[in-house]
Amino acid sequence: MNLSIPGAMTDAATLSPLALFLQADIVVKGVMLGLLLASIWTWAIIIAFSVSLRKASKQSHAFEQDFWKAEDIDRFYESRGKAELPSAKVMAAGVTEWRRSTASRVVDREGTRDRLSTAMSSAIASEVDRLSDRLNILATIGSVAPFVGLFGTVWGIMRAFTSIAAEQNSSLAVVAPGIAEALFATAIGLFAAIPAVIAYNRFSHGINRMEARMARFADGFYATLSRELEAQR
Repeated sequence: MNLSIPGAMTDAATLSPLALFLQADIVVKGVMLGLLLASIWTWAIIIAFSVSLRKASKQSHAFEQDFWKAEDIDRFYESRGKAELPSAKVMAAGVTEWRRSTASRVVDREGTRDRLSTAMSSAIASEVDRLSDRLNILATIGSVAPFVGLFGTVWGIMRAFTSIAAEQNSSLAVVAPGIAEALFATAIGLFAAIPAVIAYNRFSHGINRMEARMARFADGFYATLSRELEAQR
């Protein structure tokens, strides 16, 4: 059994990422391509989600500041209440339910309060669902990609041992390419999974903060409408 290390046969070019991909079999190539596409998809979601969440937070903050400065809620609603913003959606739900509940001559105050609370809570839940629409993709990639890479690793190592058995030679020239492509599949899996997990945790925290902001705004708006309800006879 030859245990020599013929350096001429395992140069750096042979173990380069491109060479490892080209010399891999169809199964490992499929794993690598799938993980590479998952990584590209992950970064596309990260960039788009970062922009949209930052924009929604900034615009909602400005909307709420302008709302609390407004002297006429109805006029403010007519001018800005239909904006595609989380806080605007909460306000629209409250105003719509207020108008429906106070349209009759006899107003059920307790029923109106309950319906206002339910309508705005439902609007908050809908906005949270909308904002977190693609977070499940990051969670899936973050949890599945390492195992897919591990599958490619196991398959590549099996192929390396098959080469050893076929050539009856355990030198690094025979073993190294198969093991290297196997480990390369694991590396690509981690390259896809690590950013997905970090981004998922970070975006989940951002959405929780947005939900808390909408809840505070809804509480303040509810208190305003409740005082208005008490003033009615």
